[in-house]
Amino acid sequence: MSELFNTYLYQPILTALIFIYQNFAFHDLGLAIIILTLVVRVVLFPIFYKGAKDQAVMQRLQPHIKKIQLDHKDNKEKQAKELLALYRKHNFNPFSGFFLLIVQLPILIAIYQVFIKGLTNSAFDNLFFLGLINLGEKNLALTVVAATLQYFQIKISLPSQKDGKSTNPFASAGKMMLWLGPGLTVIILSTLPSALALYWTISVVFSIGQQVFINRRTPPIEEKYGESSSKTKNTA
Repeated sequence: MSELFNTYLYQPILTALIFIYQNFAFHDLGLAIIILTLVVRVVLFPIFYKGAKDQAVMQRLQPHIKKIQLDHKDNKEKQAKELLALYRKHNFNPFSGFFLLIVQLPILIAIYQVFIKGLTNSAFDNLFFLGLINLGEKNLALTVVAATLQYFQIKISLPSQKDGKSTNPFASAGKMMLWLGPGLTVIILSTLPSALALYWTISVVFSIGQQVFINRRTPPIEEKYGESSSKTKNTA
């Protein structure tokens, strides 16, 4: 299994980073990492786009999820059926985020391994970013930047809560991740080479831009749901 991982993920990513470093980044490791990050995001764009779109749909569905929960708070079976019908109507799978994470995980692990072990490769004769940050060492400032950006990334992907409360477990879990995610980022990145923090920072910036773009392009669905609800009540 480890041989397959090294052959098809770790070595190709390391080779790509070396190639970019030597040919496009002027032997600046930071620029090479930024270019590699953008390449990875473009290659995995369909997966990341699906996740970001699901987040946008979740935002739009949140008021209707809450309404269903209130209307059927004494009938959990009816509540579950109505929620499933709502998800099905808008082609939304609340568990797709976990599946997408599993798909991305091997690639992310390979990238992390490259930044943790691969930087000792003799091809990298300059570990500095713009001559200022040694990416082979820890850097608290870059770690804090990465964690702060992740906070905003999670925040814009969460369903809006006018009253600050939600009985939706997915929204509640997301709200917990608003603080847990950046906290874990600080704990993890503060112990690793700052090359990983730079990769994470650029990746999160890309994600924020993508999420904002998708949020703006995803139309509201309140009227549709209202019409379907009224029809359901009239026929009942």
